[in-house]
Amino acid sequence: MTRPLRRVALVLFVLFGALFVNVNYLQVIRADDLANDNRNTRTLIKEYARQRGSMLVGRGNRQSEIARSVETGGRYKYERRYPDGPLYAHITGFYSIVYGRAGLEESGNRFLVGDAPEQFARTLGDFLSGREPHGDDLVLTVNPSAQEAARDGLGDRTGAVVAIEPSTGAVLAAYANPTYDPNRLSTFDRDEATTYWDRTDDERRNRALRETYPPGSTFKLVTAAAALSDGISADTTFPDPQSYTPPQTTRSIPNFGGGLCNGGSRLTLQRALEVSCNTVFARLGNEVGPEKLVAQAERFGLNARWDTQLPLVPSAIPSDLDPPAAAQSAIGQRDVRVTPLQMAMITAAIANDGVLLRPRVIDRIQDFDGRMVREYGPEPLTLAGAESGAAVSRAVAGDLQRMMVGVVEAGSGRSAAIPGVEVGGKTGTAQVGEGGNPTVWFTGFAPADNPQVAVAVVVPDGGDVGAEATGGAVAAPIAREVMEAVLE
Repeated sequence: MTRPLRRVALVLFVLFGALFVNVNYLQVIRADDLANDNRNTRTLIKEYARQRGSMLVGRGNRQSEIARSVETGGRYKYERRYPDGPLYAHITGFYSIVYGRAGLEESGNRFLVGDAPEQFARTLGDFLSGREPHGDDLVLTVNPSAQEAARDGLGDRTGAVVAIEPSTGAVLAAYANPTYDPNRLSTFDRDEATTYWDRTDDERRNRALRETYPPGSTFKLVTAAAALSDGISADTTFPDPQSYTPPQTTRSIPNFGGGLCNGGSRLTLQRALEVSCNTVFARLGNEVGPEKLVAQAERFGLNARWDTQLPLVPSAIPSDLDPPAAAQSAIGQRDVRVTPLQMAMITAAIANDGVLLRPRVIDRIQDFDGRMVREYGPEPLTLAGAESGAAVSRAVAGDLQRMMVGVVEAGSGRSAAIPGVEVGGKTGTAQVGEGGNPTVWFTGFAPADNPQVAVAVVVPDGGDVGAEATGGAVAAPIAREVMEAVLE
C-alpha cells in the first residue's frame, strides 16, 4: 500500500514541478514575447485603450501634428492617424495592429505611451486617482518647409535628402522617395493592411537613414581632410595627368570624361577639389596612406554604431586597403558605402569647425498640458577610441570650408549657388558598374560665415537623366532648394 502511494506522490510532485517551471517560463522568460504578440487580443485591447502622444513639427502658431490618436468608438478605443503620412513616413514610422511599430513610433514608444521613468509620479497618480492614462508628445526638430522642399525637389525620382543644423545636430529634413502611407498600415482592417504591406516593400525602404550608397567624389572631402591633417596644404600642387595608375596594378584611374583637370599644368589641392580631379585624390589615397585615410573616415563616423533616436545602419570603409583599393576608396568608389545621413553629418562637422554632433530628430518631450518632460540638446558624438567629438581640427575645418565654397563658386557645384548667400559644397558621381547608371550626390552647407544648414542629396540610377547624370546637374539643385527653405 505504501509503495503505490509513494508512486502517486512522486508523479504529482513531478507534475507540480513541471507546472511551476512552465508558469515561470511563460511569466518571466517569454513574458515580453507573449505581450507583444499581435495575436494577443487582450494585450492589443489594453494597448489601444490608451491615447498615445502626438508627434509635432514646426514652431509657435505654425506647429502641426504629424501623428496623433483619434477615438474610434469601437472595440479598439484609439486609432493612429498621420495627417501628412507620406511626407513624414520614414520619420514617424507606423503603429500597426498587424505589423507592430517602426520609426519613432518604436524608438519613442515609452514616451508616447507615458511609461517613461520621468513620468513615474504622474503614472502613479493616474493609477491611484483612476484617471485615464495619456501619452506624451514628441516635439521634433524637423523643419516642415525643408521637408517639403526635399519632397518637391526629388519629385518622382528615387532618392533621399537629409538636412542637419550644424551647430546642434538637429535633423531638419529626412525624406526618401518612393514613400508610403502609414495610415494604410495603422488601419484596423487587417486584410487591407496586409495587402498594402505586401505591395510596398520598395516604398518602405528608408533610403535616408538605412540605405548605403557609393559616395563618389563627395568622399573626397574625407580624403582632403586626411591630407590636410597630414600636413598637406590647400596650396600644395600636384601633377595633372589624364589617369593615375596605383602601385600593384596596371589598371589606371581616369579623370571624369577621360580628360585633364587643369590643361596639363600642375594644380593645387584647392583647385583639385573644385573640379573634382580623380587623379589627384586617387594619388592622395596612397600618399597619405590607407591607415590614415581609414582613420579619418572613422573619425567622421564610418565603421561605427552609436545610440540614436531613429534606427540607422552604419556607413563603412574597409580597414585593410591595398594600394589599388586605397586609390579607388579615396575617390569614393570600390567598397566605400555611406548613408545620406552620414554624408550630411560629415558636412555638418566641417561646417561646425570640425566637431561631429550626435544627430537628433526629437527636440523635447512634453506632456498633454505642454509641460516639459525631457529636452535633448546638442551633444558631441565621441566615438569609440576618440577623446572628443572633433573629427578634424578647427584649422583643417576652416580650410575645407573655403575649399567647398570654391566648389560652388568656381567648380562643379555651381548649380547649388544661392544669390546673396555664400554656399559651400561638393558634388559626387559614383560609377556603379558596367551598364549601370551612376549614383549622383551633392552635399553642402550655407551660409558659409554662419552655417545654418548642412544637406546631403543622393539620386541613384541617374534619376531621370540616366547615364549622363552628374551630381552637379541632378543633385545640386535639390540641395539648393532645401537650403533656401531653411534660410528663408
